[in-house]
Amino acid sequence: MNEYDSNRIYDLVKKINYRKTLNPKDADCYVLNTCHIREKATEKVYHDIGRIKKAFRNKQKPIVVISGCVAQAEGEILLRREKYIDAVIGPQSYHQFNETLLKAEKGVKKINSTEFEVIEKFDQLNHIKNSESKVSSFLTIQEGCNKFCKFCVVPYTRGAEYSRSIIELVQECKSLVSNGAKEITLLGQNVNAYNFKGKRLSDLIKEISKIKNLKRIRYTTSHPIDFTEDLIKIHNTSEKLMPLIHLPVQSGSNKILKMMNRKHTIKDYLNIIAKLKIFKNNIQFSSDFIIGYPGETDKDFDLTIQLMKKVKYINSFSFIFSPRPGTPAASMKPIDESIAKKRLIIFQKIANEIKLNYRKNLLNKNSLVLFENKIGSKNEFFGRDEYLNSVIVKTNENLEGKIKEVKIVSGNQNTLYGEIIQKKETEFAA
Repeated sequence: MNEYDSNRIYDLVKKINYRKTLNPKDADCYVLNTCHIREKATEKVYHDIGRIKKAFRNKQKPIVVISGCVAQAEGEILLRREKYIDAVIGPQSYHQFNETLLKAEKGVKKINSTEFEVIEKFDQLNHIKNSESKVSSFLTIQEGCNKFCKFCVVPYTRGAEYSRSIIELVQECKSLVSNGAKEITLLGQNVNAYNFKGKRLSDLIKEISKIKNLKRIRYTTSHPIDFTEDLIKIHNTSEKLMPLIHLPVQSGSNKILKMMNRKHTIKDYLNIIAKLKIFKNNIQFSSDFIIGYPGETDKDFDLTIQLMKKVKYINSFSFIFSPRPGTPAASMKPIDESIAKKRLIIFQKIANEIKLNYRKNLLNKNSLVLFENKIGSKNEFFGRDEYLNSVIVKTNENLEGKIKEVKIVSGNQNTLYGEIIQKKETEFAA
């Protein structure tokens, strides 16, 4: 979502004659677009500002703007602690970017734009064409969250759930496709909570599936309690919807899920997976896990390991619990850090073994790969298969924006290597 936001910020500032520079030392304005999900995000801001200070020690000071969720959560603190910062802009106030920069140009200091004005933001952004021109592009359809998981800062930095209208999303999707996008990933902090005047995520998928040159659709990130029957069934009827779902579970223990205020049980979660497999037998899953959440015992951790082995996630993202300021979990008694680190090592070892076995089974099999770009000056092209696996092939043909059938011949933990199946010359690009 930050990548999408950064792109839209640039679309805005172009209106007042700002342009990207390939040489940071030539910049007269820096925008640090931040995320507050992981720990030490605020400290990274100060480190980056330190580098800017050093680069401009003997030059005129550039305008420095901190945007995103760190700005929203700690804007006043940032402005008080670091005089080099000219402005902070929260994620729901991006429509005020140009006004803020023009004020900063005139010497106005300590500008704080962190109001929750998401409706006004998208109303204004809808009038500015999305200039993103990647083969695989992002599209924010929903922001905010009403779930209030006790570890999560999103409801405090992005606000309540807000869904954009289907009309504006279809229009922006068409714009991205006209710019060359073949694949669109629909984004939301709680994407399957999308609901605009009774229209759900499945309705939006149906509408954008009608766009001729759009070949692939994905969505992320989903919450289990919003996985409705209509969304499950559309995985059977939509040919453009990819067979990989990122479905965060966070823990395999019902006790820990309750302490997290996740509002679902492991039985609920596994029922969703079972239903999806009925409607799409080749579907696969990835997930997020918090290891060492306050109150987690060896038994709770073992239940998480059991879940990992049962579902066999083809990809997982796991982190030791780190308290976010202002969240209920921040005041809970943490478990011993050394225990949490040991558990993370055990968990990631098992997760990697499952992932490696999955990738071994892909060898000598064919995959449909959407190629995104050429790698440097080499005759190699990078793409992703239907399950988001990275694939590289060597070829003299320009594959950018094309879907090709590829035989996987080798691979490692992160990348698969393949050969184009020349006989069939299977190409699905327009």
